Formats: sequence, C-alpha cells, structure tokens
Amino acid sequence: MCGRYTLTVNPSESIDIFGDYEFPGQFSPRYNIAPTQPVLAIPNDGKNKADFFLWGLIPSWSKDPSIANKLINARGETIAEKPSFRGGFKYKRCLIFTDGFYEWKTMEGSKSKTPYFIHMKDRKPFAFAGLWDEWHSPDGGTLQTCTIITITPNELMATLHNRMPVILDKDDYADWLDPAPRTPDSLLPLIRPFPAEAMSAYPVSTMVNGPGIDRAELILPA
Repeated sequence: MCGRYTLTVNPSESIDIFGDYEFPGQFSPRYNIAPTQPVLAIPNDGKNKADFFLWGLIPSWSKDPSIANKLINARGETIAEKPSFRGGFKYKRCLIFTDGFYEWKTMEGSKSKTPYFIHMKDRKPFAFAGLWDEWHSPDGGTLQTCTIITITPNELMATLHNRMPVILDKDDYADWLDPAPRTPDSLLPLIRPFPAEAMSAYPVSTMVNGPGIDRAELILPA
C-alpha cells in the first residue's frame, strides 16, 4: 500500500518534469502527508491546473463519506472491475505529486517495523497515478477526493513490502491526464512497477509513525 508520503520540493520549480502544468502560488514543504489530509494533484479535466484534494476517495454515488478511510489506495490489478474505481479509471484520473514515500519493513524475529524512506536516486519529484472524484454532501457542500493506485513491487520495494504505488513516467503524464473516456486496455499498460534501478531507500526514525509530526528530520537517515 501507500500510506504516507512527502512533497518537500515545489513542483512548479521542476520545469523539466512538470513545466506544462500550473501550480498554486504558495508552497509549504510536507514531510508526512497522511490519509484524509489535503494533497496536491492535477485532475484530467483538461485545465492542467493543480488543486488540493482530500486523500481518500469518496465516489460521487456514495451516501457515506466515511468510505474515504477505506479507499486511500486502489489495487491496479482490479481497478477496471471494482465498482468504487472502474468509473474513475475510465473518466477521472489524476497525477498526485510527491518526492518520496514511506514504507514499513517487518524485521525478522521481531514484531516491530522499521520505516523506510523511498525516493528517486536523482532526488527529483515525481507523480503517483491516482483517481479522483467530486462528492456532493446533503447540505450542498462539495469535496474533491482522490486515491493512489498500487501494484506489485519492483525488486527494491519487494525487500520492504508486497505493494508499491504506481509511479508514472513523465512521458506518460499527458496520456494519463487525457480528459477523454478511456478503455481499460488503453491504460492498463501504464499500471506497472517503476524501474527499481531509478530508486533508493533507507531507514528513518519511527517519528514518522505519528501522522501529526511533520518536519524535515523525518527524512534523515536513521
């Protein structure tokens, strides 16, 4: 799964990666983004403009917004079939911006888990493949929500966990953000593990276990 991540670098400054997109003027580094919190994403609405979505998908047809707690991730293998995701896969896809994420490794012979920080070797930001939706509450309010797609791990991630987030190659961003309805066959080739050789990981402090802790020390090597 993907349950925590970071965005410490302003994506608007990465012209070589995200130069085609518009971002909010203000930026605050985040070191411990957790489910139900606002996350920066670009929906495939044709505007190429980033906005804030709540992490945890609430499908537009849902009557209970608490479903978001169960839909922080979407399994890539069944995304075209599950009622909660198949509509979004066809119509409502998004990029979710990050420069690293955390995973917890179970230590042999121990019940404790060690958190690891995973990032690109070049330390540049990247984007998860996500789905988004817009939910209208009975009182007339509107929530924009999203979920991160996951897949089986690459060789690096397999040493830490049995899942990893789907990381899109920058050459596939435009395809993923196509505002037109898409068939599963045209998109499923993008749902794959990112090359392990481009990534690195190292253990970090268990401070990251607390979702209320959000400071730079979290990504220092333990």
